[in-house]
Amino acid sequence: MIKFDCTHACSMDEIVAYQDRVNEVHKWITEKTGKGNDFLGWVDWCKNYDKEEFEQIKKSAEFARNNCDVFLVCGIGGSYLGARAAIEMINGLYADKKPEIIFIGNTFSSTYISQVMKYIENKEVCVNVISKSGTTTETAIAFRLLKQFMERKYGKDGARERIFATTDKAKGTLHDLAKAEGYQMFVIPDDIGGRYSVITAVGLLPIAVAGINIDDVMNGVKKAFDDFNTEADLTKNPAYAYAVARRVMEEKGKVAEMFVSYDLNTTMLAEWWKQLFGESEGKEEKGILPCSATFSTDLHSLGQFVQDGRKCLYETLVLFEKPIEDMIFPEDAENADSMNYLAGKNLDWINKMAMQGTLEAHEKTGGVPNLIIKAEDMSAESFGYMCYFFFIACAMSCYLLDINPFNQPGVEVYKKNMFKLLGKN
Repeated sequence: MIKFDCTHACSMDEIVAYQDRVNEVHKWITEKTGKGNDFLGWVDWCKNYDKEEFEQIKKSAEFARNNCDVFLVCGIGGSYLGARAAIEMINGLYADKKPEIIFIGNTFSSTYISQVMKYIENKEVCVNVISKSGTTTETAIAFRLLKQFMERKYGKDGARERIFATTDKAKGTLHDLAKAEGYQMFVIPDDIGGRYSVITAVGLLPIAVAGINIDDVMNGVKKAFDDFNTEADLTKNPAYAYAVARRVMEEKGKVAEMFVSYDLNTTMLAEWWKQLFGESEGKEEKGILPCSATFSTDLHSLGQFVQDGRKCLYETLVLFEKPIEDMIFPEDAENADSMNYLAGKNLDWINKMAMQGTLEAHEKTGGVPNLIIKAEDMSAESFGYMCYFFFIACAMSCYLLDINPFNQPGVEVYKKNMFKLLGKN
């Protein structure tokens, strides 16, 4: 379901030279023996996930769809990025589906939080609060406001029916609160970190509320598991080939990787990808800076730098063969805009021609290498497959650098400083 093309950036010989090392790392991943192996639960999650909880997710999602205008997802980082990426990629940005999904608890912005609270005042609301500990500051601030709002609006009993908590299975501030209040609870697995958690209840509940078939998502994950876990051959495993190509690019002095797509509804997919690779790989003064752009939109802002600027980056171009929807560009009798040369053409065809022209300009004229990842479509199954593709590619990429892909020690530094300034004891 995914094809990888390195020919616009490096040779396959350069990638295959890593085969012995990849064989070693492949065992670390599949046998769960590498660094941070206590967080390798995602590797075979498609076989081991809680089927009973999975069915409860569907039931809770149906309740939310039938009883609210707005479904609020309260979480930050991996607690919301994956779900938002999935919903926007699969449904598009203006899908005619209810309820509306709004993400909160991912910022300290007073304007954003205040406006969301005003927006939901006269709407029917359900809330999914997502936090392993319950003490993540952005999420905790938003949830206190939401909890009080829900209890004022629906009373204690009514709020209890409309609040869903996704948290640790046994301990933590949110776990204890949710248990005491009687909220429907879902589990964040101990052996799956936040940025890998979209295929758990963390992502699946909001995705299901958005009307997406989560069986299809998991089928995609299962297909990718079957494809990538049984074969370490770099000529047959596109996820591993992509991981190695990243190391080849780094050897060539490329310190930044720009995730590029040509569809606005995949902008959040890039944001999810940035957390996955940035938080997994950026340690011990190692790693490639993940950044992103959505073309052709960003060609009118970043295109000049990519074309003629410092040669510090390469592009990873993610292409979807089939869009969610397409249109025919119409003919106009007067042709005052001189656009009739495109009459009768599909908009997706025009988009792909823009892509091909940009690829040639950046690679051949600009000297910017391009790795290409091709996916069949933007379906739920394709999303699940792509998630696993990036999961296992990220693990391989990090292990090739001899770092732990699953911790994030650096993010604690700003928190300590922030808490001191906030007066937290």
